[in-house]
Amino acid sequence: MGDQSRMTLPLVSQLWRRALLLVCLLFTTPVWSADILLTAAEDSAGVQGFTQALARQRPEDHVTFTLLADLPAPSHLPATTRLILLDLPGLDWRLQDSQGPPTLVLRISRLQAHQRLGNARPARISLLWSDPPLARQLRLIANILPQARRIGVLYGADSQFLLPELDRYAAPLGLEIVRQRWDNTNDSRTLQTLFKNSDVLLGLDDPQLYNPKTAKNLLLSSYAQQLPLIGPNAGFVRAGSLASTYSDQSDWLAVLDRLLDHPPATWPRTLYPQHFKVAGNPQVARSLGIEQVDEAAVAARLAEGDERP
Repeated sequence: MGDQSRMTLPLVSQLWRRALLLVCLLFTTPVWSADILLTAAEDSAGVQGFTQALARQRPEDHVTFTLLADLPAPSHLPATTRLILLDLPGLDWRLQDSQGPPTLVLRISRLQAHQRLGNARPARISLLWSDPPLARQLRLIANILPQARRIGVLYGADSQFLLPELDRYAAPLGLEIVRQRWDNTNDSRTLQTLFKNSDVLLGLDDPQLYNPKTAKNLLLSSYAQQLPLIGPNAGFVRAGSLASTYSDQSDWLAVLDRLLDHPPATWPRTLYPQHFKVAGNPQVARSLGIEQVDEAAVAARLAEGDERP
């Protein structure tokens, strides 16, 4: 009987060690992994770089890119797929089928969505806005140009829907929105009228108004009137506007990482990136006699405001 007990003890000890190892593996190995599919109408080095960065960030998931032309109808994709659209043709394709998988839409502006959807927000589709939040842009003005009170805004038929929102965000900051419709972008008289009644110009992300053809006229006019231009994006800051908030690839990857950690049913219908940066143009600041923008410090102050609206 004693010999049998001595033979059983090592066996029990071995079974316990195996059970303990199994428990450790359960806690260290992901319980599940997701199939994440990115798509766009065209491939590029930027698209491939973004896909690879997301794959490195989520090694437990299966991250792939497929050209839009090579995909079946959205409803023929597995329901468990998490779909990420990188351009507008992808959104147009996805909107044709209400039965597609849960979808995150990147690189879409408020204006682009309004043109396609109006105020509708289709189920199972989350829109991640590419243009800077209006409230954040107004707080940027309040931070770097505290004396400015009259905020000049050019708008067109496509961007007019943003004006009530601007008024709503401006009022608590003690700011006044001075609006001017600009239908003929070759007519500088509209700019002069607005500049005379404004302390600063806030650019909306409206490509009909802010584009390579209008940039020279806008920027030269603002310099002539010593009127700073804020926005509409980081590209315009490089071209000659004073400053803007923006989100880069690392910010978008952080947003996606957070969303993909949660069930698609919890994804918001629309979302601005929580992570962002501030771009300033030192040469423009000097030419306007304005203190150079401390990008990191201003971004930190704006982030605090985002957390405590």
